[in-house]
Amino acid sequence: MNGVLFINKEKGYTSRDVVNIISKHLKVKKVGHTGTLDPMATGVLIVCVGSATKLVDIITNEDKEYIAEITLGIETDTLDITGNIIKEEKVKIPKEKIIEVINSMKGSYNQEVPMYSAIKIDGKRLYEYARNKEKIDLPKRLVNIKEINLIDDIKYINDKTIFKIKCLVSKGTYIRSLVRDIASKLNTIGVMSELIRTKQGHVKVEDCYNLDDIINNRYQLTNIKDILPHIKQVIIDEKLEKDILNGKIIDNIYDTEKILFLDKNNNALALYQSYEKRKNMLKPWKMFKVK
Repeated sequence: MNGVLFINKEKGYTSRDVVNIISKHLKVKKVGHTGTLDPMATGVLIVCVGSATKLVDIITNEDKEYIAEITLGIETDTLDITGNIIKEEKVKIPKEKIIEVINSMKGSYNQEVPMYSAIKIDGKRLYEYARNKEKIDLPKRLVNIKEINLIDDIKYINDKTIFKIKCLVSKGTYIRSLVRDIASKLNTIGVMSELIRTKQGHVKVEDCYNLDDIINNRYQLTNIKDILPHIKQVIIDEKLEKDILNGKIIDNIYDTEKILFLDKNNNALALYQSYEKRKNMLKPWKMFKVK
């Protein structure tokens, strides 16, 4: 069994929970997801099954779209509403100022990762340092906020300012950190109080299955070729298929840097890429099992 499942993750599940449930139900050992969603978050979680797990690194690199609710006036250790409250203050910021700061976030910047995250430092995950109350310098990552906008009305409730943003971001962006940085630019504190991943690559949340659909067999695996619409695809004859399955280096008659070879039944055989050591040649990159 090889293919991809588009899951609408529900609140309360970790991304690993979803992978384990799918692995158990499909009776397949090789299952992996393409971008962690925190338990409090919902939305698109792309899950690769069988030899499609070789696509995880490709899909993980795709841009992601989110809708996040921000509550100003609260600070927690996890940067979201589920964490332990460190500080509270009264906050009432006008819409014009909020829009100004949101617009200023567009573009690339070095983002400090959250203390409660799975990033490894010296072989140890950051959340382990946090739980042990060990201090450590948090690393920064270059991220790109490609689109960001205020959506819906701003609410002023219990001396807090609450609003929602919609953003399209690059790989490695932490929305919790983005929320913290927006609050900081507004000269206050803030947490992420809701999060929905609405899109990853070309996959939209409305195209996704719930876990109940998987458990009750109301689903269809997406073919490997359909998850790679941006890569050139070619159906090949049996002679070339034999060479491809043997991992041979071949002539690049296709004038492309990456190509997906398919058999006559549209099954993905292999991804090839340009060979840096030999011009006008293609070498195997990722091989797939047809059955």
